[in-house]
Parts: sequence; structure tokens; C-alpha cells
Amino acid sequence: MYTRIENEARNLAEELVSCAKLTKGQIVVVGCSTSEVCGEKIGTASVPDAADALYRGLKSVFAPLGIYIAAQCCEHLNRAIVIEKAAVPYAEAVNAVPMPKAGGSFATAAYREAESPVVLEHIKADAGLDIGLTLIGMHLKEVAVPLRLETKKVGSALVVAARTRAKFIGGERACYNEELM
Repeated sequence: MYTRIENEARNLAEELVSCAKLTKGQIVVVGCSTSEVCGEKIGTASVPDAADALYRGLKSVFAPLGIYIAAQCCEHLNRAIVIEKAAVPYAEAVNAVPMPKAGGSFATAAYREAESPVVLEHIKADAGLDIGLTLIGMHLKEVAVPLRLETKKVGSALVVAARTRAKFIGGERACYNEELM
């Protein structure tokens, strides 16, 4: 079961990188309910082994490309973010260590596996993966664009994905950079 979850996460990450045109240094916020992945109701059955498999699958794609994973904690830590300090060297960290039932299994795995983890209250990510409908929108840049990926589920959890783009400002005379769309 966990090998399948890891492979599904790897495929999901590859698809997101391609569809969102992610590049080195960008950040992907990931919200994940391992309860939902394993077929249970969100917040009822935290599964650390599923979180480990998900994290391995995502990291196997993102890390070699220099893309950072921002793991969203559950509501018990106010949806705080676990990320590598190198991704946000000047951000103001908060003092919290996620655990499976207070932060969530996925954020716990991210904290444990990071070289130098920090926990932040807020981030503005370039793209996002919501595995199990955990609500990641608060951590995306202001203009989020839904992505329709082929991968619709990881385990039993529904997956929603988004990328962000720069805001369009100006009026009818404004010109825009096509590379930022």
C-alpha cells in the first residue's frame, strides 16, 4: 500500500512540475490528510507511514529540481508551515514542532526529514497540492490558477492542484510579459 502511495505522489509531483512550469527555488505548499489517503475521514486516523511514503514520493521529484516543499500543518497548529530554512532565510519562525495528532503526519514527516526545518505562520507559495481537501489557499500567492491534473487521487484522497501567476495591473493600454502568465 505505501509503495503505491509513494508512486502516486511521485507521479503527482512530476505532473505538477510540468503543468505549473516550476523552476529551481520555487515553493510548493502541500496540505495532506493521511486519514483521507487511507480512506478515513479527515483528522480521524493519522497514518505516519503514509505520510512518509507521500513525502518520499514528492521529494524524489522536487528536491533534484531545487523546488521546496512547504508542508502545511493541520488546524491544531493553525495550518502553520514546515519548510527548509534555506527556502526562507529571513522569515520569522515560530516555536512549534508538529506531531501526528497536533500538526499532522505529513508535516511531522517534513519536519523530521528536513536538514534545517523552520515552522512559519504564513507563506506565499508558487504552487500547491491539496491532498485530501485540507484547504491550502491561504498559503498561495494572491492569484491562484486551478490546474486540472490527470492524477485525481492519492490513495483514497481527492487531489486539487494550483499554480500562481503575477497579478495583471493597469488597464486597456497595459502590456504584459507572456512568461509571467
